Amino acid sequence: MERSTTSWLRTSGIQLSLCFALYIVLNLGQPQKLVYNDNGSPFDLYFISVRGGFRSLQEQTHLLKLMGYVAKAYDLKFVVNISELGEDDPLMQNVTRLSPLLNVPWYTTGGSKHDGFGCFLHQVKLPHGRMLDILSLNTASLQDTVVVESPSGKRGNLSNWLTRTLKATTSDWRMVVGFHPLVACKENEEEFTAKLINEPLHHIFVKFGVNVYLSQQGCCSYALQDNVAYIGNPGLIKENSRLGSGNGRYRIGTEMTNGFLLHRLGSLEMVTYFVTSAGEIVKKIVVQQRGRQVM
Repeated sequence: MERSTTSWLRTSGIQLSLCFALYIVLNLGQPQKLVYNDNGSPFDLYFISVRGGFRSLQEQTHLLKLMGYVAKAYDLKFVVNISELGEDDPLMQNVTRLSPLLNVPWYTTGGSKHDGFGCFLHQVKLPHGRMLDILSLNTASLQDTVVVESPSGKRGNLSNWLTRTLKATTSDWRMVVGFHPLVACKENEEEFTAKLINEPLHHIFVKFGVNVYLSQQGCCSYALQDNVAYIGNPGLIKENSRLGSGNGRYRIGTEMTNGFLLHRLGSLEMVTYFVTSAGEIVKKIVVQQRGRQVM
């Protein structure tokens, strides 16, 4: 009981420190290096993932400016844009004009121009000779109910590309990103559980040591299966939707419809913070190397 209380107090202190740091950034308007006790390292890499799509100009401006302040404060390295619009997404089109501070590379899902069917691999160098693989999948083909399941079909091409690409790399961290979630929810009166939508892709993830699949949020914000963490980005979801988490259910309010995820990647773990449009940390997920996750 004493250990549980200590752990709870430590987690609460971390979140309060982060909230206070973001409060300073937002209200003073002066981005600064933020320091907090979260077992971080000077060699850790920070990046943001955000749900793209259409927003009002006011919402878009607020979101991009907040992301810009955080980018400056954390020495952000890149942004992952979860979108079905690809490089035509409004956030990518307006980032330079609305948020000059957010001058970092953007990698987007959906309709990428890197190859013929919208998939790409980007490798990010980490300290001490380590490497992060970012593999973007064009998951639109998975939603086509008339596609015939065959090695030569669209789904077969997607699986073949993913397998071939993972075989060719030996990176320390592997993150796959796609627009569509690969986890659905099963709910009855007694329990709320997550289930996989695409078993073949999941088997590839497990076989080749994928740590994280990052997508838009479906019915749950995260799920862990066979040491693969499925994390959903909550931006632009329907307000007051009922969502599931590993600790039960909760409701998402308007502040999360325009939020984003801040990720800290270290040698042994990736920490993900859910940041609201008010700059508040409302949830934290820790994915340890090879997908072992704790809340």
